[in-house]
Amino acid sequence: MKQSVSSKLSVLVSVASIVGVALAPIAVSAATATANTTINANVGSTISISSSGTVTLNITPVSGGAQSSASDAVSVSTNQANGYYLTLANNDTNTSLVSGVNTLTAHTGTFASPSALGTNTWGFAIAGGAFDASYSALSNATGSATKWAGVPASTSPQTLKTTSTTASSDATTVWYSAKVDTTKANGTYTDTVVYTATTNP
Repeated sequence: MKQSVSSKLSVLVSVASIVGVALAPIAVSAATATANTTINANVGSTISISSSGTVTLNITPVSGGAQSSASDAVSVSTNQANGYYLTLANNDTNTSLVSGVNTLTAHTGTFASPSALGTNTWGFAIAGGAFDASYSALSNATGSATKWAGVPASTSPQTLKTTSTTASSDATTVWYSAKVDTTKANGTYTDTVVYTATTNP
């Protein structure tokens, strides 16, 4: 009788073990997948420019011509990685300084070949290159050999400077001068120049 009970217990334990195994959780491998997204922030080019706005040349003429000069401060800022180029031109095709019917014509010197300023003319200069190494203000000078170029017409702007990187308040000093003798009537002789800053592609 004892053996019979023991046998039954063994059978129950075996059955319980089999049921336990059947009820245990079965491990399953998880499936995964990935995807990439590229984020592009397209930042546009910006550029700004400023200048002094007015350059005044005070001249008291003498028979051989008296020459005065003063500078203009041009400042450019751009986020263009390739930099910018700066040009100068007259605002129209008349390159003379005008006072009523009287004029001071543009100097015949050029950017590539500047020369001493002619009497009753006006011009500009950028220190370095074909121009003089440096400039300072002149006041009624009668013997200056400084080099100058005539400002070109609006149809033929002159490139003054080219850069190759971003710029923050990048300064360019442009000098202006006029030489006048006593044959010219008194008055304010005026013209307007235009600076243009353009981003490099």
